[in-house]
Amino acid sequence: MTRVCFLLKVRADKLEEYRRRHQQVWPEMLEALRATGWHNYSLFLRPDGLLVGYLETPDFEQARARMQDHPVNARWQAEMAPFFESLEQGGADARMLPLEEVFHLD
Repeated sequence: MTRVCFLLKVRADKLEEYRRRHQQVWPEMLEALRATGWHNYSLFLRPDGLLVGYLETPDFEQARARMQDHPVNARWQAEMAPFFESLEQGGADARMLPLEEVFHLD
């Protein structure tokens, strides 16, 4: 299993709504994540909007590609896109930024 950690940035004015949306994730979205290889998936939100995601998967690129092709994902992403801003100062790109694992204690 590959461990994956990534960063995103939630807009300051959308933090409370982002939290609410994730208390009621659509059942079909949860099933899609499981079916496409996303396991032990967690999101952590800092008060300034920095979002840290963690998941385990056999193959991250395959899990991403399978999720990208899943019909419920297009609907979810369209709903969630307004919540995000770029991690880069002045940048418009709000993509998921995977991090390199440099240490793991098993």
